[in-house]
Amino acid sequence: MLQLAGRMGRAKPSAIMAVAEKAKKLKAAGRDIISFSIGVPNFLPGEHVYQAARDALAKDSGQYGSNRGADALLDAFLKHMEDLGLTGYTRANLSTGIGAKHVLYSLAEALLDEGDTIAFPAPYWTTYVDIAEIVNAKILELPCPASQDYKLTVAQLDAALATKPKVFLFNNPSNPTGMVYTKEEIIALAEVLVKYPETWIITDDIYNRMLFDGLEYYNFVQARPELRERTVFVDSLSKTYGMPGWRVGFMAGPEAIAQAVTTLNSNHITNIPEVTTAAAIAALSGPQDVTEAKNVEFQGKRDLVMAALAEIPGVVCPRPQGAFYVFPDISVAFGKSHDGKVIGNDIDFCNALLEAKGVACVPGSAFGEPRALRISYTCPTPQLAPGMQRIQEFFAELK
Repeated sequence: MLQLAGRMGRAKPSAIMAVAEKAKKLKAAGRDIISFSIGVPNFLPGEHVYQAARDALAKDSGQYGSNRGADALLDAFLKHMEDLGLTGYTRANLSTGIGAKHVLYSLAEALLDEGDTIAFPAPYWTTYVDIAEIVNAKILELPCPASQDYKLTVAQLDAALATKPKVFLFNNPSNPTGMVYTKEEIIALAEVLVKYPETWIITDDIYNRMLFDGLEYYNFVQARPELRERTVFVDSLSKTYGMPGWRVGFMAGPEAIAQAVTTLNSNHITNIPEVTTAAAIAALSGPQDVTEAKNVEFQGKRDLVMAALAEIPGVVCPRPQGAFYVFPDISVAFGKSHDGKVIGNDIDFCNALLEAKGVACVPGSAFGEPRALRISYTCPTPQLAPGMQRIQEFFAELK
């Protein structure tokens, strides 16, 4: 009998999208649903981005583009990096992709042979595990529970790197927790990284412009410049500019890795479309007022969610300082019941919450932390307080 390739047995659909689709179907059926599930920014980019796209359409060449990315796009990204404090890179250090997820997949293909180990902290973005399993890499999870603010410690990193994983993947600010590593914490971790030259480093930092409470972004390369030789910085337009559907991702790192991703592009996608390229250049180079205003708005939403969670007895939630997520430990509910249904785990909790109160959240087990759930608070502002009130009511009704 004809069969699919073995790797398809390791490929899984996104757990986040599964929750979002379930919520969408319930809403289509007439249910009053408030979705805290999918991690989309829920705002649109400035008018200058759309004008750039219209102008590109008007003079469309209809030709193939560069596998690496158009020079003007690469230059705009270099300027964006310089604004973050990441200097000294050239076009040869860059490549692009159809979103950061595509870039991460290409990096996995470029760096990981079958059986190689990739290490990353947990909680983690669900796709890290999915990609590693597809390329048949071994996974080393580094548990970072709420009791340590969902952050990796120096001792944990030292012990993990001593096992010589091929790749160490780091996410800051974090999806799903919203936690941000301070400059001092990055410096301390970088001091460990320099001790283990056998390991590639990927920093998936697509929320680098979404920081609250006066924090500033900091990278391992800034802390220890010698790490530049084996560190890859990944970024995207999706969150910062309200452009998740435009699908533009970037990487900056050693020339050999940038060339490898570019070569894979020549076989995977050929190039980012011309119209999308024009919009991306405008987003990176044009006015930043929309992004800045949304950052202020998200910080306010963070505060509202945290205040609501603080009123629920037994719920623990480290204070996030970036992205647009909170990740409360809701294990106090385990073993209790709601409307006769026993809450045995995070999946039971999210299913019962959706059915009883019409609030969609993603179970923490999708992110490697089964005691928690993720709340994405980018829904329209008028829905946020009612949604949190429904969660409070749900907890109050547990027996």
